[in-house]
Amino acid sequence: TTEGSVSSRARTVRRIVVDHVLFVVGDLDASRRLYSAALAPLGFEELHVQEDGVSYGAEGLDDFTIARGTPVTTAAHVAFDAEGRAAVDAFFEAALANGATIRGGPGVWTQYSEGYYAAFVNDLHGNNVEAVWHAPEPVTNAPQRPGVP
Repeated sequence: TTEGSVSSRARTVRRIVVDHVLFVVGDLDASRRLYSAALAPLGFEELHVQEDGVSYGAEGLDDFTIARGTPVTTAAHVAFDAEGRAAVDAFFEAALANGATIRGGPGVWTQYSEGYYAAFVNDLHGNNVEAVWHAPEPVTNAPQRPGVP
């Protein structure tokens, strides 16, 4: 990589570029079980629960919402920040235990950077849901995953 490129810069402070994301779901109860379990290891909790939706966030900021409706959100991608490798792994296991399917197992996704430790699942509607930890140094003791999940 070249100096100053995205993959070589330290990621200590990031500008918020998207304020929040909403996915429309068909089965709110099943989606709530999946997202509540998968997002818990990332520090997200249910902040607002209503008859037709659930908003998740950390530190009181609702960054992600699922809402019952039609048409459902499909083929979207959302990536959640993780505090470390263990949080990514726990996200992956919790998601699979609650109805998600594997899109890309935990590992270093080398096309992004040598410190991009992430896992990818498909939610109940085929959305690509990711947990990612931007390691401060290259991660060498994990599966190396080339390609795009």
